[in-house]
Amino acid sequence: MALLTKAIKGTKDVLPKDVHKNQYIESTALGVAENFGYKEIRTPVFEHTELFQRGVGDTTDVVQKEMYTFDDKGGRSITLRPEGTAGAVRSYLENGLCNEALPQKVCYLTSCYRYEKPQAGRLREFHQFGIECFGTASPLADAEIISLAKSIFDTLGIKDLSLEINSIGCPTCRKEYHKALKEYFCNHTDELCETCKDRLDRNPMRILDCKSPICSKIAQDAPVVTDYLCEECREHFDTVQKYLKTMNIDYTINSKIVRGLDYYTKTVFEFVSDSIGAQGTVCGGGRYDGLVDELGGQKTPSLGFAMGLERLMLLMEAQNTPFPEANKPDLFVVALGEKATLKSLEIVKDMREEGFGALLDLNQRSIRAQMKYADKLDAKFTIVIGDNEVEKGIAVLKNMKTGEENEISLTTFVSEFYNISLSEQLADLEINGEAFDFSSMFGVSDSFNEEN
Repeated sequence: MALLTKAIKGTKDVLPKDVHKNQYIESTALGVAENFGYKEIRTPVFEHTELFQRGVGDTTDVVQKEMYTFDDKGGRSITLRPEGTAGAVRSYLENGLCNEALPQKVCYLTSCYRYEKPQAGRLREFHQFGIECFGTASPLADAEIISLAKSIFDTLGIKDLSLEINSIGCPTCRKEYHKALKEYFCNHTDELCETCKDRLDRNPMRILDCKSPICSKIAQDAPVVTDYLCEECREHFDTVQKYLKTMNIDYTINSKIVRGLDYYTKTVFEFVSDSIGAQGTVCGGGRYDGLVDELGGQKTPSLGFAMGLERLMLLMEAQNTPFPEANKPDLFVVALGEKATLKSLEIVKDMREEGFGALLDLNQRSIRAQMKYADKLDAKFTIVIGDNEVEKGIAVLKNMKTGEENEISLTTFVSEFYNISLSEQLADLEINGEAFDFSSMFGVSDSFNEEN
């Protein structure tokens, strides 16, 4: 029988055998961000189209070519979010976070949607971890968010990333730069793509970010933005570099970085890898001092970054970066007969209440089939309960890794299981010479630890 339909092009399923890798990356990013004072925010997957037109910029590839936009049943133009910042700014203003103590620090894990050619590390539905810091003009904040991103990569064990930084100035000094760019690109008008011909008058900086090979080649000899920085922007950029050096964060200045969104000002940066081919940028961000007031708030200097989780995954796999193992069931109960099933239900309920992973066969198959199933699930321990075990109140607990067996009371099962598994784990760690954190062995409840 043929499938009714398949996944839409540019989307990807994450299967149970791999999802723990995603969860590891996500929890690591959230944990590092929390150490820097960032709290999670969650915003809707779709917004009014105007938010992205004004926020992201109507001269960008994202707005001109890539957004998923449609009219809803009320006739309103709605867009699936192509990035996370505009929605976070909208929420910051609408919910009054702007009236609380500044700076406001938020972070998010979000899905984004762009209609572009799918390839490795570039999907039409993709996921990002991002941070936004509202209400500080200090170059110290620029250096801190770069440090935050680097801390995530370091914690994950990612290596060989290059940090590239640039300053694209403020609206004041960019006016002179735009004039210089326009004069330069006017000499190549016939060679530019149709999109860039339109950008020439509206926003010539966008030509620097064009994906067309011809436009990219022309842009290589274009004027450099750092030659046009005003005194304030120059001082800001110099101070950011001083702070990065103080934190021993290596970087190079790449004058071609302008980022793909119109809201950026002053500092922009990217973390780049050579390990995943053309899609080498795994994190990008910078300052956007004019975005909050552009979306209806008071002028609020702000900044942030986003990192693509799919690209992070590709990079970690390319570098053979170790992931923690997926969680395994602590116990699989093989139940044989009605009385045994009732007793097994009691045991798995008690085990789960104390934080252990405990399973039994929902199909109630033969003992052989159940043991085979337990082996496929990679359960740490198994126990077989039949009528005899229920009558005696004793069964045999088997360690599936070592084959060791221990008799265990069905009446005090949970506490005895804890002690047996703890002693075997300690013995295993002693053999391997590993340090051990008692609190992290099982997800058992605090009350259970105190009682036992």
